[in-house]
Amino acid sequence: MQPIETLADFYRRHPVNNQTEFAENNTGQGHFNVFLRQPCLQRSPFGRRDFYKVTLIIGKGKMIYEDREVPINRPALVFSSPAVPSAWESGPGPQTGCFCLFTQAFIEAGEYKGRLPDFPLFQPGERHVLELDDTQLALISGIMDRMRDVIASDYRVKYDMLRSYLRVLMHEALMMSPVLMAESHAGAAARITALFLNKLEEQFPIDSPEQSFGLRSPAEFAESLAVHTNHLNRSVKTITGHTTSRLISERILREAQALLKHTDWSIAQIATGLGFDEPAYFTNFFKKLTGVAPGGVRGR
Repeated sequence: MQPIETLADFYRRHPVNNQTEFAENNTGQGHFNVFLRQPCLQRSPFGRRDFYKVTLIIGKGKMIYEDREVPINRPALVFSSPAVPSAWESGPGPQTGCFCLFTQAFIEAGEYKGRLPDFPLFQPGERHVLELDDTQLALISGIMDRMRDVIASDYRVKYDMLRSYLRVLMHEALMMSPVLMAESHAGAAARITALFLNKLEEQFPIDSPEQSFGLRSPAEFAESLAVHTNHLNRSVKTITGHTTSRLISERILREAQALLKHTDWSIAQIATGLGFDEPAYFTNFFKKLTGVAPGGVRGR
């Protein structure tokens, strides 16, 4: 079993890059650095690293993973993470390009939404090598060249700026992979829907007519989840095929039916417990969904 390579191991293996910037917390919030791929090692050791790396490869070679080898014969962007052991082997001809390496603490500082290990291009089993056309190569090269300029500057908050460039780089890469982008959106929709359904279920059971019924509308649920109402509605519709309002109404209806059958509360008490301002509003709601009045269910 190969030992896990640390940042210190990396800098010992790359003495030309062993600058004063190698400290594990060089940014104050994690580590970040960016380098040219010159000189390029003929082969890197196979194994895991305790840091993340994004490499722009211009030159021939192959990425080696546990279950496969990926030949590279044209410019490519490679995403490496602690979760995926790998190695690089150079092919014939010149090697150019550049790479940035960073820790999870660096990218997740500030206002980053989400966890770095959840980013599709860093996950095990996903596509980690993106071949680039000329337009994409120019875009990625421009971002990484700008990173090199910024890190060499005396700008006081340069690491905030570098963090922003890194996020742009990650999302530009995701846009270059439509399948992964679609899966990312679907995954986000599934997570939001699961959070909504959990939050909905937390409103029940109603144990007392005096119990305060918290969330009733899509807007209230969206606010509690810190997402826009339209985003919540789209996510729920995508995953369940039903509207947010319908799922809320159906859950309130099921609770109403349970209270009618298993308690001796009055219709007015049930209406109050379920958050209706007037018993008549509850009766109209119940009759609209079931075709019968609440009293008809209780009498069965």
